[in-house]
Amino acid sequence: MKIQTHQFRQQTSRYFLGESLLHLGNHVDIHRSVLVIDENVELQHGAKLQGWKKIIVPAGEEVKNMATVEKIIDGLISYEADRKTTLVGIGGGMLTDVAGFAASIYMRGIPFGFVPTTLLAQVDASIGGKNGVSHGKQKNLLGTITQPEFILFDYALPLTMPDEEWHNGFAEIIKYACIMDAELFDYLEVNKERALARDVEVLQYLVEKSVDAKTKVVLEDELETGPRRWLNFGHTLGHAVEKLEHIAHGKAVAIGMVAAARFSEQLMGFPSDQTQRLIRLIADYQLPVAFTSDKAAAFDIFKLDKKREKSSIHFVLLETLGKATTKAVPLDELKAMMQQL
Repeated sequence: MKIQTHQFRQQTSRYFLGESLLHLGNHVDIHRSVLVIDENVELQHGAKLQGWKKIIVPAGEEVKNMATVEKIIDGLISYEADRKTTLVGIGGGMLTDVAGFAASIYMRGIPFGFVPTTLLAQVDASIGGKNGVSHGKQKNLLGTITQPEFILFDYALPLTMPDEEWHNGFAEIIKYACIMDAELFDYLEVNKERALARDVEVLQYLVEKSVDAKTKVVLEDELETGPRRWLNFGHTLGHAVEKLEHIAHGKAVAIGMVAAARFSEQLMGFPSDQTQRLIRLIADYQLPVAFTSDKAAAFDIFKLDKKREKSSIHFVLLETLGKATTKAVPLDELKAMMQQL
């Protein structure tokens, strides 16, 4: 196990990389903690967590809402949780988002930590302090930026995921390669067979590279006023696709990254052969590349994106593979480019 300590704006966070879920009690007091766990993870791993106080919530992106947050808060009240109680979210990205948000607002904030169980959650959702829920058509509209006290990365947990969910997690890893790490892009190309076969050595490398990449950006720009916006590469349009098509987050981001690469060709002179290289990599990891959603409906959603300022959106574009930039693009121009997708 490796231990990393990171000092964020208001919180010191510890990462336990390669630790086992079975050793959770070494890092948080079983008697002063409450676990939030979704029903699927409880079925798969609940037997490892005997004796812990638990709040079990439904699984699925469609329950990433205030009703689930209220269920968590009701559970905390039933356990008579106080401001020294630690809430531990164990599950995928939806679960860590709602658990962190509930902890951030219960009694004006209680300590919390995460045990991400999916590849997507380990490489992205659990890191960085963004916690929240969706509202109406808008993904992650309500939320806070509050850092967890700890994140426990058990590399055995994602190995139990269905194939589709395994592929889903690679979208965010590909994103890091696109925006800041050309060598990671090369690694993903060379090691695709081992990665898809769930080679634990490759998994560990990819998780730790992703954790380092995201943490570096967040430490530099925790409140998302500059470089942290790069982490939204593929997400502006991806979130709209996710809402319209009811598909997994990684699949939607994959589609959004291809669209953003196309926009980058027009706005930044991004080489078209690099767009083709990105498309090949996404397809190799069995993620979709084609934008097939209703364009008007997608535009109606993403024009209300949180990154909008007046009549423009701060859109994340690529200068080259491994180097991103942010550009304020007028909505009318984005709408016109969407028609060409």
